[in-house]
Amino acid sequence: MALIVQKFGGTSVGTVERIEQVAEKVKKFRDGGDDIVVVVSAMSGETNRLIDLAKQISDQPVPRELDVMVSTGEQVTIALLAMALIKRGVPAVSYTGNQVRILTDSAHTKARILQIDAQRIQRDIKAGRVVVVAGFQGVDEKGNITTLGRGGSDTTGVALAAALKADECQIYTDVDGVYTTDPRVVAKAQRLDKITFEEMLEMASLGSKVLQIRAVEFAGKYSVPLRVLHSFQEGPGTLITLDEEESMEQPIISGIAFNRDEAKLTIRGVPDTPGVAFKILGPISAANVEVDMIVQNVAHDNTTDFTFTVHRNDYNNALQVLQSIANEMGAREVIGDTDIAKVSIVGVGMRSHAGVASRMFEALAKENINIQMISTSEIKVSVVIEEKYLELAVRALHTAFELDAPAVGNTAE
Repeated sequence: MALIVQKFGGTSVGTVERIEQVAEKVKKFRDGGDDIVVVVSAMSGETNRLIDLAKQISDQPVPRELDVMVSTGEQVTIALLAMALIKRGVPAVSYTGNQVRILTDSAHTKARILQIDAQRIQRDIKAGRVVVVAGFQGVDEKGNITTLGRGGSDTTGVALAAALKADECQIYTDVDGVYTTDPRVVAKAQRLDKITFEEMLEMASLGSKVLQIRAVEFAGKYSVPLRVLHSFQEGPGTLITLDEEESMEQPIISGIAFNRDEAKLTIRGVPDTPGVAFKILGPISAANVEVDMIVQNVAHDNTTDFTFTVHRNDYNNALQVLQSIANEMGAREVIGDTDIAKVSIVGVGMRSHAGVASRMFEALAKENINIQMISTSEIKVSVVIEEKYLELAVRALHTAFELDAPAVGNTAE
């Protein structure tokens, strides 16, 4: 017998029929002797519908009231799933984030979990009930309803698993696990049986959409075994753990992540004086723009060219700020580029293998793909390239690092 926290996303509970299917899946685990806590999202499209309603009243809804409104989506789902379980003879009870007492800070629409009171759930588990909890939401110290931001249900699931000391947290979604890269880009992408938290965190932060970054961070911090599974297809999925197996078969690279939502900005001819980086990035940060990769080149005339990347949605805002900075600092010019993409290779095997970056650069050079920026860490190498070469680059790297699936006819995955 194990204690398992299962999280089902919006597409998994998108219709009453699918909620009935989820109930059948939960019942199978329950009949097998496991204790089950289920975390669910709102039905697919419901959160957007509620936000659209709010924006019909105001272009900028008051965050507190918006949280009150959008949190109702999950409330519908938990009640429907509890009803479906009870209909099948499975004792079940549903709770909102407030009823469980998922305590958060007061940052409406993007709150962070501070504490979970697990006693109520533990009593229900001992009484033989399946507990169904609303994801994405909590309550602050003043009793205000809060929400955790997009994808917050993953975080709720992992946080509950940590608080309950669950044996595993299962994230059910519309894919059957974590792949070496997006199968829509590389047909030969393989599902990974296992990946470390560290690798998954890099993959999520670099553009992989399978799991939310905060959920992976939480799972790693509290050592919660995390498994990604398909909602309606049987299979082992992908297990995410702390374990780094030292074996000869450990791949150097576990996956290739990419992000199309990048933009690049360069300020040229800035006087090369102490504090120049802060003078440029301080106002960018104050404008609430998050900077990703940074490159600084010092010229022979005691000036510097400073280049950095931002999310494409922040490009116009950052460009405006940078032009103002350039005027103040007497810079030569400001240029920008929105036709770029970031491609990254990720793997804990890089720690024990030399020449990984050069192998990456060689593979791109063979395809005549120019590298504009480079960033490295202990288990990652990222490059910025022209967006039009993105898919070619990913396929070339996938082959170069021997991640392609075996030819048809082999049974290995």
